[in-house]
Amino acid sequence: MPRYFIELAYKGTQFSGFQKQDNANTVQSELESALLVYYRRTMELTGSSRTDAGVHAFQNYFHFDVPEGLLMNEPQKDIYHLNAILPADIVVKSIQLVREGSHCRFDALSRTYQYQLYQQKDPFMDDRGLFYPHTIDLELLNKFAGMLKENTNFETFAKRNAQVHTYNCSIYYSQWAQTEGGYMYEVTANRFLRGMVKGLVGTMLRAASKKTGVSKFSDIIESRNASSADFSVPSKGLALVKVSYPDTVFIS
Repeated sequence: MPRYFIELAYKGTQFSGFQKQDNANTVQSELESALLVYYRRTMELTGSSRTDAGVHAFQNYFHFDVPEGLLMNEPQKDIYHLNAILPADIVVKSIQLVREGSHCRFDALSRTYQYQLYQQKDPFMDDRGLFYPHTIDLELLNKFAGMLKENTNFETFAKRNAQVHTYNCSIYYSQWAQTEGGYMYEVTANRFLRGMVKGLVGTMLRAASKKTGVSKFSDIIESRNASSADFSVPSKGLALVKVSYPDTVFIS
């Protein structure tokens, strides 16, 4: 059967996460319901990158196989109708035919997340960032951020109930930057552990506020103990902004 990647964006405030769960409203359950209404048959979805409750995404993917006799000759028409069915906080951005055997999770080359802080009270930022009216030591934060690229084991920054076979990740980009109203942390890696980005952000902010030295921060990374990290920053400041694939996945 032909396989398609469906690209979407969503505001995560009202959802219990990306992946379908029993007795919970999730992005996957909403999309599956919309597909059922439009195509009048159940579509089995496989997700690319899980996001937790309250986390947003500018880009994320599912893949699904289209049964024989249900060819998508007019994907723009399908996108229009699916968006009419979906709630306002989810939008389908594209539906793309991919090569046989392509997998939206395992074929991804990298994921990029951003975490946003704002420093002046702003009602329009309340559900998209962390209000952080404290002094920021940008230079120290970026020393910590740079150290992360030198490591591969991130067990310290994985929640204890993370069910994974390895804690190894390759971080390609890790940088804090000042924005118009605050600060932004951006990180790109081949994979992320559950809660990892929030753990990185919370731990760096805590360490910077205490003027922790780089050697002490290195000890935190190498401790491989989640109790050394700080996961307390809220999910609302976190967004998945990009999932990258090799061009060979898509059939133009």
